[in-house]
Amino acid sequence: MSTKVTLTNHLLTQYRQGSISIIVLILGIVMTITIGGLVLLGATQFTSGQRLEAYHQSLMIAEAGIQYYRWHLAHDPTDFSDGPNGADGSYSHDYSDPQSGINGTFTLNITPPQTGSTIATITSTGSTTTHPEIKRTVSVLFGIPSLARFSFLHNANVWFGSGLTIYGRVMSNGGIRQDGINTSTVQSAKETYTCGTETGCWPAQEQAGVWGSGGPSELWQFPVSPVDFNSISIDFSTMRDAAQTEGVYLGPSGNRGYHFLFKDNGTVEIYRVTNAQTRRGYSDENGCETLFQRILQETLIGTYNLNDKKIYFAEDIIWVEGVVNGRATVVAARFPIDTFETNIWIPGNIVYVAKNGDHGLGLIAQHDIYYTLDVPTNFEIDAAILAQNGKVIRHNYSQTGCSNFGTAVKEKLVLFGSLISNKKSYWNYGSGPDSGFINREITYDNDLYLKPPPYFPTTGDYEIITWDEVNNP
Repeated sequence: MSTKVTLTNHLLTQYRQGSISIIVLILGIVMTITIGGLVLLGATQFTSGQRLEAYHQSLMIAEAGIQYYRWHLAHDPTDFSDGPNGADGSYSHDYSDPQSGINGTFTLNITPPQTGSTIATITSTGSTTTHPEIKRTVSVLFGIPSLARFSFLHNANVWFGSGLTIYGRVMSNGGIRQDGINTSTVQSAKETYTCGTETGCWPAQEQAGVWGSGGPSELWQFPVSPVDFNSISIDFSTMRDAAQTEGVYLGPSGNRGYHFLFKDNGTVEIYRVTNAQTRRGYSDENGCETLFQRILQETLIGTYNLNDKKIYFAEDIIWVEGVVNGRATVVAARFPIDTFETNIWIPGNIVYVAKNGDHGLGLIAQHDIYYTLDVPTNFEIDAAILAQNGKVIRHNYSQTGCSNFGTAVKEKLVLFGSLISNKKSYWNYGSGPDSGFINREITYDNDLYLKPPPYFPTTGDYEIITWDEVNNP
């Protein structure tokens, strides 16, 4: 009996020991799997962290490429080949920092500006040396700001009368009398100035740089830094050369000048004016003067597509009107520049097919830009207009001795764009007014700042217009 019990106990002991071994084995396997999983998880998280860090660093490296080329253009504004070789394509650069040395690469693709524009496209792709397969790409539009960055830019004392609403910035190196409504800043370089008859003061009196019955005056700022008109050089030679090679160049007409009639189909018809009628008008500078301003006879000399011809240069007086479908700049200047004073007349509306940034017209006169006596009752000009050495005016047609057959007073003037004038611009006379426009509305075209008409003067350094990250997860 005892032998059986002993055998049973021995078997039970072996059974228990075997069970414990299996449990230990199972626990060992579980622990191995757990530890292995934790190690794998840790390794995965570590790798994921490295990749995430590389993902963020790649964007920083791509941004460094953009900033590098911004610096490059500041030193060499015409080099869009990333160096002296003059070749097009992709350009790779090592990216490094003082602590760790080279730790990445950025690759640049550069699309230079179209002819007559300053807008370039710079695409930068960045990656790290540890994970070169992780790339991020940034695409930026660069452009030099247009001279037309204000609704009004003057180099003289100026008066904005009642009934005038200005949507956009105003700047003058002289004093400003503001009796109208302004929705943005009105800035003068003067702390005080002597207000004379040119801004409605008789006798002359000392006034603040910006003053008047309009407002809101909270947006008036003076004095501010002046705009250096002496540095604003209109390179007529460059524009003439461009017109001769890829635009339309017109020499002296031998008659009364040229008539530009823009059409809504994207073309412009150019006529040689063979006969014109004079009108007498009064200007503050010249008193009563007799000027040819009404076209009587003309001959078509050509029709041009704005997609093909974007710069037009005439060495004569020109008339401009019509519907603009596209982008172009029209220049009136005659050589020698210091000898002649060439003007632009606007006899009718100049309007864009749409105010969506796809259409733009620049009008640059060597001297003055005039609105004729017979402009429409509701008169609109969509353009960036620049009187390089003169002013933008409509004569006084109610002045004694300067009266004409025609209506001196019109209902409304609408300007959409920008007006730049070396001298004081004006078009209203009397409190009625006796001559001019009952209502005036000026709205700045925001696209002019960095997307001006072709060959329109620019000033300053390259700035970022748009920033986009492209083709990235």
